[in-house]
Amino acid sequence: MSRAEVVIAGFGGQGIMLAGYILGYAATIYDRKNAVQMESYGPEARGGAAKTELIISTEEIDYPIVEEPDILVVMSQEAYTRYHSKVKSNGTLIIDEDLVDLTPPPPPGVSVYKVPATRIAEALGRRIVANMVMLGALCAITKVVSPKAMEEAIKSRVPKGTEELNIKAFRAGYDFAIRLMRGEVD
Repeated sequence: MSRAEVVIAGFGGQGIMLAGYILGYAATIYDRKNAVQMESYGPEARGGAAKTELIISTEEIDYPIVEEPDILVVMSQEAYTRYHSKVKSNGTLIIDEDLVDLTPPPPPGVSVYKVPATRIAEALGRRIVANMVMLGALCAITKVVSPKAMEEAIKSRVPKGTEELNIKAFRAGYDFAIRLMRGEVD
């Protein structure tokens, strides 16, 4: 993929901005691609809307605004309701199936992947790493960045002392998505 427009959305407190930052860091520093990122969030510190947009490209990025995302990752119902209709008709939608109901349905032609990110994170002992589970799924499904680049970015960007847990969460999401694409999970 030479250019990908990505939106990651959810609510404050889920690590949406950190996920976007890590994705952009993996793309630029470790995969040597170009990337731009923009963030927006509601006035609440926690619980309000949160969204990060990235453009990742092997070419120069001449227009830094995501208009129609190729990839939409949503971790809350509000985010799904607000952004689901904006994903390209042949795009990819990845949802946290524990927090998002596909109502109304996504646009025709959109590939939908349901990842139990919150459940996987809770099984690892910390709900807060659901964002890393989703990054793992995003990496496996879209290949927008390499798994090695993501792991290096995670190690260098998460709070000190949490690297091992965050890498476990990333790998759990990656492995789940691989099994999902193979038809080994429902």
